[in-house]
Amino acid sequence: MSKSRSKSRSSHPPRKPSPKKRWRWARERAVQALYQQILNHTPVDLLDAQFMEDAFMLKVDLELFRRIVRGVSANEESLDEAYSPLLDRPLAEIDPIEQAILRLGAFELIHTPEIPRAVAINEAVEMAKLYGATESHKYINGVLDKLADRVRLSEPRR
Repeated sequence: MSKSRSKSRSSHPPRKPSPKKRWRWARERAVQALYQQILNHTPVDLLDAQFMEDAFMLKVDLELFRRIVRGVSANEESLDEAYSPLLDRPLAEIDPIEQAILRLGAFELIHTPEIPRAVAINEAVEMAKLYGATESHKYINGVLDKLADRVRLSEPRR
């Protein structure tokens, strides 16, 4: 019985990932790229080329990945200035992976108004759960929620 099940599964072509899954993967890869940029000061074009060598990138939303990486890189200083006053310590003391996640969240809150506030914050929180320290997702949530109160004045909280 198990042989026939495995046969029938293998005869179907692989399902295309849902848009939400592709967006999540794009954000995951973007956080990795931004982290690498923070640590190594890697130019955006080189980051893009390096990430495109990974076959998994065919599954992600490449437009979103590039939009985040290029957008954060182009606006890095203003993004840091937007959320730095909301931190409980100097930006230099924030772990680089958490800086990358904060930049992702700040970019989506400030520069992509079509992405709802709750989605932008939740996606950053999910990245913190994946890559950050044990309780960093709570910290990321608090900082980005305060930032959203400042930059998304017309959008209600959820």
